[in-house]
Amino acid sequence: MSYLQNKVQSFNANLGAVASKISNKRTVNAPVKPAPSPTPSQVSNPHKNELKRKRPDLPEIPYSQPRDTGIGQHIMTQITYAIEYLKTKNTPQSLSDILSYLSMQTREESYKSNVETILSRHEKVNYQPASKGSPALFSFRPAHNIRSADSLLAHLQAQHTAQGLSVKELRDGWPDVEDAIDRLEMEGRLLVTRNKKDNHARMVWPNDPSLYFEVDDEFQKIWDKIKLPEPGALADELEREGLTPANKYRTIKKPVKVQEKPKRKARSGGKTTNVHMAGILRDYSHLKKG
Repeated sequence: MSYLQNKVQSFNANLGAVASKISNKRTVNAPVKPAPSPTPSQVSNPHKNELKRKRPDLPEIPYSQPRDTGIGQHIMTQITYAIEYLKTKNTPQSLSDILSYLSMQTREESYKSNVETILSRHEKVNYQPASKGSPALFSFRPAHNIRSADSLLAHLQAQHTAQGLSVKELRDGWPDVEDAIDRLEMEGRLLVTRNKKDNHARMVWPNDPSLYFEVDDEFQKIWDKIKLPEPGALADELEREGLTPANKYRTIKKPVKVQEKPKRKARSGGKTTNVHMAGILRDYSHLKKG
């Protein structure tokens, strides 16, 4: 028993010494305050910035500026501009003149070769191949190859019919055609019809002065004394003779059908009502007409 008591006493002594050391250590070291927990709005996600796509830096372009879509750079667009350029020229133009007008002198040789090939095969272009010492030439091919007053009169006289020429078609190959038309009309060598809106020439016919001849004054006076019938007098005269004028539609009058009103049928075999008043009501059916 003494052995066990000694062990218990030594254990209690050691336990008290350890407990005193622990309590002293807690009093010396100041307590560390816990860090405040972050709120949901302040929680940071380290992967958020990595997942967010970074936008490239774009140049500042005003919204009113149109986007460069390459319009006008297509070769067929340039061909259209080239044909309009040839319309304004009365003399053939070389390929270098056309390329200079289109500001295409610095383009590659393959592009220039394609322009030349397309123009040489175009239906609106006359093509003259290059020869020794002279380049290839291009000119506009209008519907009528008329570019002067003499050629216009010669073309009209050579026609086998009295069909006129459209001034719009002449203007394609001859931009100043209206000046010549006005002069020839004043000289009595052309017959011209004009638009009512702007008085521009629309169609032209030849006016041969050799077809003019003098008429005696006596015949002119006789002609002037003839009175023309009043408007509608000829139509009335034809109707009196039982004829229908050509400018009047014949109307056929259809007989009007008179629709008869349907007769009301007498009621028969109707169901008798008010049976409970049979001894009070009187029967007047014998007084009914029909």
